[in-house]
Amino acid sequence: MQCPLLYRFRVIDRLPEKPSEAATRGTLVHAVLERLFDAPAAERTAPRAKALIPGQWDRLLESKPELTGLFAGDPEGERLAGWLGEAERLVERWFSLEDPTRLEPAEREMFVETELDSGLRLRGVIDRVDVAPTGEVRIVDYKTGKAPRPEYAEGALFQMKFYALVITRLKKVVPRRLQLVYLGSGDVLTYDPVPADLERVERKLLTLWDAIRQATETGEWRPRPTKLCGWCDHQAVCPEFGGTPPVYPLPVRPMESVEGVQGRMGPVRAEAGPTVALEGP
Repeated sequence: MQCPLLYRFRVIDRLPEKPSEAATRGTLVHAVLERLFDAPAAERTAPRAKALIPGQWDRLLESKPELTGLFAGDPEGERLAGWLGEAERLVERWFSLEDPTRLEPAEREMFVETELDSGLRLRGVIDRVDVAPTGEVRIVDYKTGKAPRPEYAEGALFQMKFYALVITRLKKVVPRRLQLVYLGSGDVLTYDPVPADLERVERKLLTLWDAIRQATETGEWRPRPTKLCGWCDHQAVCPEFGGTPPVYPLPVRPMESVEGVQGRMGPVRAEAGPTVALEGP
């Protein structure tokens, strides 16, 4: 959805990308907020949450040693200290938006997977699922960036509606509320979905997957320039910046032979969650 050519670079060519401080900080903060709920309700305080940060950072480095390169040019540790300090501020801000002493999540970092009638498989990882005593379901996602302007809110909600579609398929109940918690700006965006919302999301996913299949078979992956291009790791091989993409590694079929198969969905996969395009810091 962001850029078809970027999808190709990541999913088909699997070009390496450098870790970013912002994305890594998001992963760290998510880990802290997940682990905090291991403590009894009365002990879920801001000081305790901030105290989890060093240990979670060490665990992250153990699982992804390449992250040590983020602060390779920081012999005195000043950049690292400032970066960890920003993680602390994000964690502390969360306590002004939600009260973890009054929450008992039903699920944390919940892996979900379902298959649509078309054969399209959907997968993702949901930050938090709350279930009220009366059975209503709330899906919560943490964002360490700032809330988008109102005209861009629909793009942010697409991810949540995607999760709502998967949960509805799995639990046979439409979630009562979708909640985006923006720690970067201190905003909470909520939306109460209805079945018609999820039907539209399903149609959009099928259309999107048809476009992905056609591009995969023809090799026609076009760049979609936006302001986000400035943060892209693949400018050197992007035509928008004078680069040449690597040789396409898959067989190519003429456009005419592909058009005849559109709409006939086979057993295919589409991924979504804390890692691909549907989630970010």
